[in-house]
Amino acid sequence: MTQEMKPVHEDGGMPFFCGSDNECFNECCRDLNQALTPYDILRLKNNLGIESAVFLRRYTSRHSGPESGLPVVGFKPNPATGHTCPFVTETGCSVYPDRPASCRMYPLARAVSRSRVTGEIREYFALIEEDHCKGFGKNTGKTVRQWLDTQAVDTHNFYNDKLMALISLKNAMMPGKLEEPQADMFYLALYDLDTFRLRIFHQNLLAEFCVPQSVSDTIRTSDEALLDVGLQWVQNQLFGRDMHCFEPAQEI
Repeated sequence: MTQEMKPVHEDGGMPFFCGSDNECFNECCRDLNQALTPYDILRLKNNLGIESAVFLRRYTSRHSGPESGLPVVGFKPNPATGHTCPFVTETGCSVYPDRPASCRMYPLARAVSRSRVTGEIREYFALIEEDHCKGFGKNTGKTVRQWLDTQAVDTHNFYNDKLMALISLKNAMMPGKLEEPQADMFYLALYDLDTFRLRIFHQNLLAEFCVPQSVSDTIRTSDEALLDVGLQWVQNQLFGRDMHCFEPAQEI
């Protein structure tokens, strides 16, 4: 499979349309080698109504980044189906409202840079043109930004940017490969949220920390707030971040 990347501006036109009328419909859901982010898994397991540990065991595989040792989670490879997404059907995606960020963004690639002074994030985009995709060259009348707004990807990017900031901090402060217990801790707090919650409330995982009552109450039911706590906890455990109290979940 060949692909070409063409930089595009968010105010430029989006010459792409995907729909069931396209002759390539569902082809982008095959031959997958797709990494899933913590927020992807949060949305998918809630869509299916199952706990994170069940979702991870049933649908995903885990391996370690060869240089970082960070856990990488993706759909289980299934050669029998041509590595097809487990949620694709003849009529399309069965978990479409909660599909992963990479599915929402396709065929756009997104990169970000963060100002060291203000913390402001700047986005850059490119079109990924692959041979199998026949959705290009169609006038949608939308700019790249307007098209992205229809994909409801902002919340995914919000949490994914937090993950990338954590990974960048790890690479700067702890270059090299994580030890297995550290990788397990990373996996627990960010990917296996329901088990993380269980360990907080039934095994006193955060007993040594200040957890405001408002935060404690919120993370009992909010996975987004729990993911925020997980990101803060991992920073403390990996880098010894001085954390007087967990901060309330941020909003986009």
